[in-house]
Amino acid sequence: MKIIIQHSSMTPIYEQLVEQIKHAIIQEELKENDALPSVRSLAKELKISALTVKKAYDALDQEGMITTVHGKGSFVCGINPSLKKEEQLKAIQEELEGIVTKARLAGMSDKELMELLELLLEGI
Repeated sequence: MKIIIQHSSMTPIYEQLVEQIKHAIIQEELKENDALPSVRSLAKELKISALTVKKAYDALDQEGMITTVHGKGSFVCGINPSLKKEEQLKAIQEELEGIVTKARLAGMSDKELMELLELLLEGI
């Protein structure tokens, strides 16, 4: 699992961790029952506070993405297929929002954008 922390980002570090680990689980880079690095080892590797990693792991635990067994570590839970679909739809929506913003900044009307999208859909 490769995690990249952007210290210049406005997104808190623990949220960056949560999103990247969640993405790895949804994309099945991390599979059910895979062990996550210990809080201390991940903190040391990323050169961040262990409390930050703990906060991220706690958030993932609350979301049901991982489970933590005291004295043994944190492990990936099985992913619900509907959750996977929901996360994929969320990612697509965020990308589309960015595209709509760019189109409007470029002076495109909604009608022009819809026509472009229809052309792209026909070509696929």
